[in-house]
Amino acid sequence: MPELIGIGVGPGDPELLTVKAVKAIHNADVIMCPASKEDRPSIALSVVSPLIEKSKNQEIVKLVFPMTKDKKILEETWKKNAKIMAEKVLSGKNVVYLTVGDPYLYSTWIYMHKEIETNHPLMKISVIPGIVSMFTFASKVGVSIAEGAEKVSIIPSCYDLSTVKEIAKNSETMVFLKDGRYFDQVITLLKEAGFPDNSIFAIGQDLGTENEIIRKLTLGEVNDGTLTTKYFSILVVKRV
Repeated sequence: MPELIGIGVGPGDPELLTVKAVKAIHNADVIMCPASKEDRPSIALSVVSPLIEKSKNQEIVKLVFPMTKDKKILEETWKKNAKIMAEKVLSGKNVVYLTVGDPYLYSTWIYMHKEIETNHPLMKISVIPGIVSMFTFASKVGVSIAEGAEKVSIIPSCYDLSTVKEIAKNSETMVFLKDGRYFDQVITLLKEAGFPDNSIFAIGQDLGTENEIIRKLTLGEVNDGTLTTKYFSILVVKRV
């Protein structure tokens, strides 16, 4: 029976793919992946490209998800891409959809799954989880995300600094994902929220790739040269 599988490909290192994910990719007739623009490469596809066997003639379909906050545009995009995905499965193809990290953490897969489940309730859909960047990052810098009863907050972006500040007041660990362009705005915010200068401050970009950069210092040691402007970045700050 044709099947749709959402696959988390992890933070960027192909060796961090699960065995189950590799098997599903090898068995797929169609490999779908997200990209921000038609002429931009898919990061998720680049992670698994060493595993794709050209002899199998698997179809590669890039789905464009524009980087916008316009809800109308986003909803139209989700519907359009979900329709493309569903049509491939209904034509008798085994389809996998690749997403960086895990399918259920700030992923485009979430919206695809909702759309297809609503419109095609009998379609066989499964999900293979992936390693998320914060755990990969924690293993590289040697910092615990949480201990005992510590509270952890995950921030996908820093657009609303007032909200982030209130969250920071009640958290022992703050994990900022994705948008490194806003990291410079959180330093003062964290200090105002009570994070001391000796708090662990770890920042990274392009995890799992040859361009990987990781720095670990204290909040008091941070300066402008420490920060990143890369979109796919991560920042972990932990009270000591």
